[in-house]
Amino acid sequence: MSTELKKALDDAGGVPKIAEHFGISTVSVYEWITRGSVPADKCPEIEKFSGGVVRCERLNDKVDWTYLRSTAA
Repeated sequence: MSTELKKALDDAGGVPKIAEHFGISTVSVYEWITRGSVPADKCPEIEKFSGGVVRCERLNDKVDWTYLRSTAA
């Protein structure tokens, strides 16, 4: 289990709140933790949900978030 990812999700409101926000089971969120990565399409919403405290970079390091942020305008 990725403790860094678990902490990031806790900082974003906790597994139950994130699961509720997306309308999915807590088991699904715990599967993200086991895999060590949040699906890329969920990262921006979690970042917003956390008020920017948890950045996409902490949730999924396989995406070039710097590039995406620079082209988002």
